Amino acid sequence: MNLKEQLKADLKNAMRAKEIVKRDSIRSINTMIKQIEVDERKDMNDEEIIVLIQRGIKTRTESISQYKIAKREDLVEKEQAEIDIFSIYLPVQLTDDELESIIKAIIEETGASSMKDMGKVMNPAKAKIGGGADGRRINEMVKKCL
Repeated sequence: MNLKEQLKADLKNAMRAKEIVKRDSIRSINTMIKQIEVDERKDMNDEEIIVLIQRGIKTRTESISQYKIAKREDLVEKEQAEIDIFSIYLPVQLTDDELESIIKAIIEETGASSMKDMGKVMNPAKAKIGGGADGRRINEMVKKCL
């Protein structure tokens, strides 16, 4: 079952179980997918949907930081609940040790030796790791390893 089918089935189940937060979160994901499919006139595959979900999590994380500054705990809780549901559809996240070993292997392959070579490492790392870690974690680990 691909990710679109999984989202559709989970939406139906959430509607039947009257899980409002889950229903609204899945609808939000479906809206993001539909927007890109209509704009670019293409069907999205699972990898593209995962990137889209990661982008949604990043947006909500940024919103949480703003809501905390404004002392809006109700909105913080709502955004965090959406992040938790979005995370269900991401692949299992790599541990720091696994991430570090992959990045060190890529550094050896590319012959990177300093921060100037960060671009040489980031692109292959993102391609190899995929949805196993977000870009910020990959970036931090590359900086640490270089």
